[in-house]
Amino acid sequence: MTNTWTRAAAPSTAAPRRASTRLRTKLLLLEPEFRGATSHMWRAENLLPRYRNYLCTMHAVIRASVPLMELALRRTQEGPGDPLSEPLASYLAEHIQEEAGHDAWLLEDLLAAGAAPEDALGPQPPPDVAALVGPQYYWIEHHHPVALLGYIAVLEGYAPAPGLTDRIGRLTALPAAALRTVREHAALDTDHLDELHALLDRLPLTRDQEAAVAVSALHSLDALTRLFVRLGRSAPAPPLRGAGPTPPTGVTR
Repeated sequence: MTNTWTRAAAPSTAAPRRASTRLRTKLLLLEPEFRGATSHMWRAENLLPRYRNYLCTMHAVIRASVPLMELALRRTQEGPGDPLSEPLASYLAEHIQEEAGHDAWLLEDLLAAGAAPEDALGPQPPPDVAALVGPQYYWIEHHHPVALLGYIAVLEGYAPAPGLTDRIGRLTALPAAALRTVREHAALDTDHLDELHALLDRLPLTRDQEAAVAVSALHSLDALTRLFVRLGRSAPAPPLRGAGPTPPTGVTR
C-alpha cells in the first residue's frame, strides 16, 4: 500500500546485484512502522499545531544537511588514494549546492504559518533529532564519509508525498507560503534519489563500505520513524505572532 502522507522510495526493478537495489530491499523491512507513524502524524485532527511543530523539528534536521555534506567532502578530499574519493566528492559538491538554503525555507514557512523563526532557532533540538543526525558526524569522522549516503537515501527517499501539500492546506487553511518546504521536496526529491541510486551503483564499494551505507540508512529510517511518532502526539501550537490564519477554535478541518 502506498503511503499517502509521506512518499516511500519506489522499489527498483534493477537486478538484485545492484547496490541501490540491495539497500532498497533492506529499507523495506522498516517501512510498515514508518508508514504508520507518518499516517498518524498527518491525520486531520489538530493538524495545525502539529504542522508548526513539524516545521520547527524539520528545521533542526535540515539545517544540519549542508554542514554534514561539507564535513564529508573535506574528509573525502583528505583520502586521495581512495577510489571513492573523486566520484563521492563530485556528488557531494553538487548536492551541497542543491540543498543550500532549504533550512531558510522552513523558517519562512513557519512565519507564514503563524509562528516565528525563534520557535525553531531558540529551543535546544530534541534528542530524537540528535539521534537521527548525530551518528553521521561520528561515522564521517571516525569511519568513512560514504556512510552519509545512507542518511541521504532516507531523507531523499522518504520525502513528502505529492498530495500532502494540498491536504495540509485544505485542513489548516494555511496559505501556500506556509507550505513551500513540503511542496518543493515532494517535487525535487525523486530526481535527487535517482541521482543517489545511480551513484551507489557506479561506486566501487567494498562489502564493508556497502554495509556502512546500509547501517547508516537503516538507523536513519528507524530514527526518523521515532521522530514522527513524537510529532504525531498532540502538542500546543507556538504562540501566534500576527501572521497566518487565526481560526475561531484554533483548529481547522
